[in-house]
Amino acid sequence: MGLSDAELDAVRAIEQADGADDDLEAFFVGAVQARPVREVRVEPFLIARHPLTVAQARHWLPTYEDSFTESDSCTARFEDDLDDLLGTLPFRLPSEAEWEYAARAGTTTLTFRGDGRPDEDLILDDFADEERTAAAENSFGLAAMGSANEICADVWIPHFTDAPVDARPRTGDGPRVVRGGAGDLSPWQGCDEWLLLLSATRYEFENFTAVRPVAPVPTGWDMPSRGNT
Repeated sequence: MGLSDAELDAVRAIEQADGADDDLEAFFVGAVQARPVREVRVEPFLIARHPLTVAQARHWLPTYEDSFTESDSCTARFEDDLDDLLGTLPFRLPSEAEWEYAARAGTTTLTFRGDGRPDEDLILDDFADEERTAAAENSFGLAAMGSANEICADVWIPHFTDAPVDARPRTGDGPRVVRGGAGDLSPWQGCDEWLLLLSATRYEFENFTAVRPVAPVPTGWDMPSRGNT
């Protein structure tokens, strides 16, 4: 888990090949927020194929109002109503270790597609088109990882020093960790929004977020063996 030296080198290679829109010095300075790299033991869990849509949000929170989109099949984003949703939803938030494990889907590259610069057409916000949704899946069958900023259960701490070796969330007071968010800036404005698609990108929750629910594995299910990230 975390932003590795190899991944940093891959970002530098993109910059050196003129694949970045701006100077990425601020990104490299801020890379400490996703370091040091650590091995985490992740127990089996269930996670939603994609973030909650507007229609799904209204199932659990009938009073939900969406100010970002008019389509019921688009990703729902929560602001002041986040706590209301979490108080009603019969699922939990992923820890950020679980989120990154799910996003990487067994890979160690910048995204599950490799070390190249992600393109804007890879982001996905609307799940009405099943063919497009399926094309956005990683090898775990999870779609749009990194497209929306997705809140995690962990409190924001700008590094992984002394973090637990399992996937338990780090608790405490303060804002939570957010992962992803490239689709929230669509259309891209040439400010290297592709960096938000990186599996290791993490930052502090501020204004609004999507939710990708997680649930425990039911007793008696035959699940694959636990893994590391």
